Amino acid sequence: MSTASTPAIPRPAASVVIVRGAPPGGAEPLEVWMIRRKKAMRFLGGYYAFPGGRVDAGDGAPEALAACEGLSADSAERILPGHDGLPALAFWVTAVRELLEESGLLLACDAGGRPIDARRPATLEALVRLRKDLMAGAASLPALLAREGWRCDLRGLRYLSHFITPASSPIRFTARFFLCRVPDDQAPALFTEESSEAFWIHPGEGYRRFMAGEMAMAEPAEYGLGYLAQFASLDELWAAHADGHHKFHGVSDRMDIAWADFDWKANRFRDLA
Repeated sequence: MSTASTPAIPRPAASVVIVRGAPPGGAEPLEVWMIRRKKAMRFLGGYYAFPGGRVDAGDGAPEALAACEGLSADSAERILPGHDGLPALAFWVTAVRELLEESGLLLACDAGGRPIDARRPATLEALVRLRKDLMAGAASLPALLAREGWRCDLRGLRYLSHFITPASSPIRFTARFFLCRVPDDQAPALFTEESSEAFWIHPGEGYRRFMAGEMAMAEPAEYGLGYLAQFASLDELWAAHADGHHKFHGVSDRMDIAWADFDWKANRFRDLA
């Protein structure tokens, strides 16, 4: 058990911000998929968040890294250096796995690099079967993908941000957040293993509901929504992250290191409040 003088060590984690262009005539140009964590959850129970979870040991295994398409291990290390022996590419694998577990979306391609098409009945059946077996612990994600002749398609992810849970929390994560444009052949859905709600919402609207006290959120969701609301289109957002660099750190990084006196409550996205 940690104390004030010995903070808990943050565990690696990954989350995915699923985005799409809003329908014509929408109040904002973008929509983002949000879930509400079940109130019984030990960490942020009842809070609104993005799909995600901790990095499992298997996410960094050689067979998991070898099952990836679209990003090399070396390139991943250049984007996310220094994780105490954990391969950086493991964060991308976690993102793909959590995306499937919590929202039913699978970023996958065949051995030739061609994305799967879940509009084909046989592919959709295989996707549903794969998620069911993954949730039941029948096999690892790489093994299940190999069974179908598929690979993790990391081309559908772009790095967004990094948040570290404040040192005062008994449960801590060092979480990497990724953007994901919702695939044309799939749609996210509510799965109730860990979530009680799931829905599309304009990022600015979600931010305003947070400020009004209607949607409880931790910093990653709050700042993520405020950040996304600054973009005029999905293409603009996607292009802004083509360089692989994250655009902002979590506030807790600054509070715990250099900005101990920074009043983050007074430095919100004022034009959205």
